[in-house]
Amino acid sequence: MSDFPEYESNSPSLTVEQALTNLQQKEDLGLRYYAAWWLGRFRVSEPKAMNLLMEALTDDTDRTPDGGYPLRRNAATALGKLEATTAVPALIDCLTCEDYYVRESAAQALEMIGDQRAIPALIDLLDGGVEAAVQVVGKPHLRQPYEAILEALGTLGVKNSILLIEPFLGHSTEKVQYAAARALYQLTGQNIYGDRLIQALDGKDLQLRRSALMDLGAIGYLSAAEPIYNTLAENSLKLIALKGLLENHLKDHNNVLSDESKHVMGLMDGLL
Repeated sequence: MSDFPEYESNSPSLTVEQALTNLQQKEDLGLRYYAAWWLGRFRVSEPKAMNLLMEALTDDTDRTPDGGYPLRRNAATALGKLEATTAVPALIDCLTCEDYYVRESAAQALEMIGDQRAIPALIDLLDGGVEAAVQVVGKPHLRQPYEAILEALGTLGVKNSILLIEPFLGHSTEKVQYAAARALYQLTGQNIYGDRLIQALDGKDLQLRRSALMDLGAIGYLSAAEPIYNTLAENSLKLIALKGLLENHLKDHNNVLSDESKHVMGLMDGLL
């Protein structure tokens, strides 16, 4: 799915040169915002694009009424999609930005890049533990982007964070619980955490079922294949989750088709 589906259908197409020009100019903030997204969406990894996106991480011109930095968010996301290792120090700096959504985008980008240098800064964001993970007064979000932080620690394989992550299984927000279960499965391989995500597929809230689907696909928990297939959610999302199971399984088995992978492929065919 697109990060910005409205762009896919309503926005004019760009060339690489136009996107770079739009990002470099300062007069039209909307063009800059879209250009940053476009460069990531279409994986434009040439040096000039990387440099302009890194410069955008410190942009002060594009501000929301509440003080947010929309361009920085898009630039961070784009650099993550480009797996820009040269941007890691700048993205780590973004983890201390006052804009929650910049911190979230930076954590997600660092997870995509997979660079171990990000680990200390990500762990620092868990300071205070689950007790500090409360909603900010007057805001629709928690003190830190805990979902993105926990998922990044899991993907980065930070085993010394297990004791820090475990208490988040009891957080009051379901998506944070799911992120903790996802990370703990990646770090321990224990089925109890994958099974917890399977249980979430039976929840009443569609948004939460969608989140659990994506988490199961991301960790490649093969036992979830049938539950994913039977989940009350869009077939397109179930296909994405099953594709994640299949890709993880094939990766772990040197791309050899096993009976399990063939079964997952059959389930995918049934959703088409």
